[in-house]
Amino acid sequence: MSVLPSGEQWTIQGGGYEATVVSVGGGLRGLTYDGRPVLLGYGEDEPAHAGIGQHLFPWPNRITDGQYTFEGVDQQLYLTEPARQNAIHGLTRWANWSLVDSDPAKVTVGHRLHGQPGYPHQLELSLTYELSDGLTVTASATNVGSSAAPYGYGTHPYLSVGRKIDECVLEFSAAEWLEVTAERLTPIGLAPVADSPFDFAIGRVLGSLDIDNAFTGLGGGSWSVTLSDPDTGARSVLTSDTPWMQLYTGGAIGRTALAVEPMTCPPDSFRTGQDLVVLKPGESHSTTFRVSV
Repeated sequence: MSVLPSGEQWTIQGGGYEATVVSVGGGLRGLTYDGRPVLLGYGEDEPAHAGIGQHLFPWPNRITDGQYTFEGVDQQLYLTEPARQNAIHGLTRWANWSLVDSDPAKVTVGHRLHGQPGYPHQLELSLTYELSDGLTVTASATNVGSSAAPYGYGTHPYLSVGRKIDECVLEFSAAEWLEVTAERLTPIGLAPVADSPFDFAIGRVLGSLDIDNAFTGLGGGSWSVTLSDPDTGARSVLTSDTPWMQLYTGGAIGRTALAVEPMTCPPDSFRTGQDLVVLKPGESHSTTFRVSV
């Protein structure tokens, strides 16, 4: 019996939506509403590519040189983005996750992250997917080790309305965007969104604008990003409670969808400490995002 590239598959349905969750990375292989893609997916016979539907534990985005210091101890992570000499998107994207619980409209998967070079901590992780009038995803981590652990979370869904994003209307509000270097995408500093090319507080056609940047000052509590087709009215909306998000116009996938990535912390937070969560033994952290039409 052959094994699928994305592992075991669990399909849930509810409220006109259908989602497929996979055991590799606990990822989301696709989400549709009445048969229309709401998120970009990939085939059952394919592995995830371009980060589609993946979850980023225990840090999102990049750590420059894979180096950081935590509680006075220098750490070196494997450089998983060798071309830029960075450690990228955490440690669990390709790990096997196990089914914890399921019903027709809900599934929970879990994974125990053990210590490894550069991250000597033990975390119990879970992802719960639930369908009703949209897909709600809850990502949780509990420190089951004996020492404090630095922690961050992000995820990598791509909003889709079935046409090139250049022709779609984008709308979101943020106060600041994070400027990065061209070569290694290393953070430089924050700049105001107002009157910048990234000002989409009033929805407008995206056009050929390239975006691969983090945003913050999202209004507190909850924020949303809406991608819509100006001709058909089709919309895909992502909302979350995180203090950061990353937008990526998807050069790796031919600008067919827009990555909207909720993040609990910015790039390099293990180095800077900015919005870094520190989980003491026994402590937990949870965050949610929701995708709907």
